[in-house]
Amino acid sequence: MRLVVAVVGKARNAALGEAIRDYEKRAARYWPLDVHEVREERATGIPVDKVKEREGLRLSEKVPERAQTVACEIGGKSLNSEQFAEFLQTAREQDRDLAFLIGGAFGLSSSVTKGSAMKLSLAPWTLPHEIARLVLVEQIYRAGTIVRGEPYHK
Repeated sequence: MRLVVAVVGKARNAALGEAIRDYEKRAARYWPLDVHEVREERATGIPVDKVKEREGLRLSEKVPERAQTVACEIGGKSLNSEQFAEFLQTAREQDRDLAFLIGGAFGLSSSVTKGSAMKLSLAPWTLPHEIARLVLVEQIYRAGTIVRGEPYHK
């Protein structure tokens, strides 16, 4: 079992980038974790759908062949922390790879969301992709502590 987090762009805020890397490092103690950042498409003079399509292709290239794709987007399935931990643990028990995809400023392309096995909501609000990434990796870390019965999750 392997977890892949593929995201469009890098954190522009240094403190936010540091927090993301901290939780990615923590999460990797519990789950085999690969993180991939793909280039953000310049939106100047290009239709939004074309931007999302190009970014979606870059994200798709980072998904391992046998991985189940999870599109992180508003309107997706909402899981509490315990349910998310159970989802990850089930994938581990079934030796199934999961690839979580986070789009850029305009979100994910329709081809990415249609091709995903699951759509996951990280919050009922629209989040900047950097914040969405932080929320996701913190929850991956939290899921590891829940599975092991550690006190982080109260």
